[in-house]
Amino acid sequence: MPEVHIKHLDKIYDGGVQAVWDFNLDIADGEFIVLVGPSGCGKSTTLRMVAGLEDITNGELIIDGKDCTRLPPKDRDIAMVFQNYALYGHMTIYENMAFSLTLRKEDKMVIHRKVMAAAEILDLKTQLNKKPKQLSGGQRQRVAIGRAIVRNPKVFLFDEPLSNLDAKLRGSMRRELMLLHKKLNATMMYVTHDQTEALTLADRIVCMSMGHVQQIGEPIDLYEKPANTFVATFIGLPPMNMFDGKIEGGKFVSELFDYVPQSDVAGRLKEYEGKEVVLGVRPENIVLGGDIVLNVTNNENLGMNTLVHGKVGNKTVVCKFAKWCTYKFGDDVKIGFDPEKIHFFERPVMGTNAKGEQVVTEYGKAI
Repeated sequence: MPEVHIKHLDKIYDGGVQAVWDFNLDIADGEFIVLVGPSGCGKSTTLRMVAGLEDITNGELIIDGKDCTRLPPKDRDIAMVFQNYALYGHMTIYENMAFSLTLRKEDKMVIHRKVMAAAEILDLKTQLNKKPKQLSGGQRQRVAIGRAIVRNPKVFLFDEPLSNLDAKLRGSMRRELMLLHKKLNATMMYVTHDQTEALTLADRIVCMSMGHVQQIGEPIDLYEKPANTFVATFIGLPPMNMFDGKIEGGKFVSELFDYVPQSDVAGRLKEYEGKEVVLGVRPENIVLGGDIVLNVTNNENLGMNTLVHGKVGNKTVVCKFAKWCTYKFGDDVKIGFDPEKIHFFERPVMGTNAKGEQVVTEYGKAI
């Protein structure tokens, strides 16, 4: 499998609207890269530029040592799996999987061998004589993947391939994709808005927002060491709780509570004395028994865990406790924070959009 080098990619549409800004990424042989972010963040546009379905405005794309920046899609030796499967309804599953090889006029025995090998990997051997409408959504998605496998491309591209499936099927297809990656040891780029898919599938995650890369790293790095307030709240479910405040006398002071950080964190906060900052804590890092009063609004019992929703003052807070909780609406519960799991960020920069609404123009960096 080849390396992929993406250097300073920009996408600017007619009218000067820029969708992607200075995208840089080096992908190793056999690496599974997941681009994740909200709708409109530029992740699909980036994938389509790699595929050749969108022109690259500025920048360079190198696949297996070959400059593919201006090459048409057919000359890039990539295969793309789409959200809507894009199968031919009048063809059998076998014919769908063989289609690209048939267009190339490959030998029929070679085509048969490749289709049967892909069908074996994807557990589709008993479905080859059926039409797409006779298959379930998950089976149709496997056919679309099989069509890509038979081409033996240098790079596999996936554009939200599981978003049309129900939650249970998405879970099983995620596991199948993980196994497929291990079997093929293939270089893959995968786009999703679902951070659960990103965390479970990726060797590395590229987290995007507003057309910019916000952080690149292994899933655990984005979860435990988010680079800014966007990554902190986008990665993780439920999202990180965020509290606005100020550093005064080495303490975090807010309208809701005061907090004394540990010595190593306190050292990093010295230069922020008198400045506004944001304190972040994940729901599972909130502990019972502290000085902060949570007024409970409801419980979500999940078996081994309970999500406890409530208010600290006027701020909505979500806690995740590793036990079955029976709190009722209106109960007051004393909580605190795991001191080793606290995050501090600079305050995000706010601005006004075209509609006159207050929006974040620059995310607060991790301190």
